[in-house]
Amino acid sequence: MRFLQKFDFTTDQLEYINQNASQVMIDSIKKCKKLVSTNIQYLMDLGVKNYREIFMEYYDLFLLDSSIFTGIFNKYDRDDLVDKLEKNIAIIEYL
Repeated sequence: MRFLQKFDFTTDQLEYINQNASQVMIDSIKKCKKLVSTNIQYLMDLGVKNYREIFMEYYDLFLLDSSIFTGIFNKYDRDDLVDKLEKNIAIIEYL
């Protein structure tokens, strides 16, 4: 999971992931680190500042094919979406 450090994940955040995600999920994230990295970078490029918190809550979302992942977010006004995600990451469940 060290690859997440390049996205400014702290040691505590990585430890949280290791403690709270299932081993199957951790293995999937490691196996698909290029895909996960692409999806994290997409959120960063959108301007989502709390992308780490989103990742730590919705691991499986970041394992989606990048075209599907971006399609989820591209349906909405960028500024409005970023604002809503900063206020409440749980809205991801409704996108």
